[in-house]
Amino acid sequence: MTKVATKTTTMNLRLDVETRQQLQSYADNLGIPATTLVVANIKQLLKSDEVRFTRTLEPTPYLVKIMEQTEADIKAGKKFAGPFNGKEAVAYLNSLVE
Repeated sequence: MTKVATKTTTMNLRLDVETRQQLQSYADNLGIPATTLVVANIKQLLKSDEVRFTRTLEPTPYLVKIMEQTEADIKAGKKFAGPFNGKEAVAYLNSLVE
């Protein structure tokens, strides 16, 4: 397997000591370096063009729409296939396109 070299650059951030310690502790709890946590958040910001400040997991508006539609379908008595194991899921999906 060949590794592809990625160019990187350094960015310095000024943080107060307490914030830095909290960031490090948070990253340690996740089991990742603090730098990885910061870079992942920057990439997500650039990809989604959205900034979220929350400590809880909240579904995106798209997911909320899907969940609401699913609840409405269940109340309307629509039948759903599943649950599946991996092989059953593939077989079911294949049956939809045949």
